[in-house]
Amino acid sequence: MSTDAEMQIYGKAAIYLRKSEKERMEAQAAPFDSKNSCYVTDKAELYLKGLVTARADGKCTVTVTKPDAITVKEYHMNPPKYDKIEDMAMMTYLNEASVLYNLKERYAAWMIYTYSGLFCATVNPYKWLPVYDAEVVNAYRGKKRVEAPPHIFSVSDNAFQFMLIGTSFHGWMDGWMSISAYGSQSP
Repeated sequence: MSTDAEMQIYGKAAIYLRKSEKERMEAQAAPFDSKNSCYVTDKAELYLKGLVTARADGKCTVTVTKPDAITVKEYHMNPPKYDKIEDMAMMTYLNEASVLYNLKERYAAWMIYTYSGLFCATVNPYKWLPVYDAEVVNAYRGKKRVEAPPHIFSVSDNAFQFMLIGTSFHGWMDGWMSISAYGSQSP
């Protein structure tokens, strides 16, 4: 995980790519009750964080951010250190609620790229973000996936690097055709 100083190479795009060190530390230190924290469905927000106050017959009573308690199906919740996590495959509980909540939280912070194991998920911001300039391309060039925040440039640079060390000409050509636009930008 990069420090704030290391993130400076991404310039003005840094805030759209990774949480600050302060925010990551606060999430690590936040109190969490793993037995009683959960997600609950909500018509307006899709999922909300809640705290189980009672359990009976496979259902539970949950207190959410609003003071009233509701009875719903329980979805296990991840500790706060997983809030806005860059790779959702790292979550303790990988369920629909966890995935959608994480994507929503990252999107709310304009971090539109998120890994899910081998895949890079993108939520369309419907506005231009400064995450596609030459400065950002250069910052991703030659870095391993774990050394940089999630981004399509990381995926394509890694594919390009693997393509260069590949042994098959056919595989090389297929790879080159799919990422030629990225690789053609000069460093």
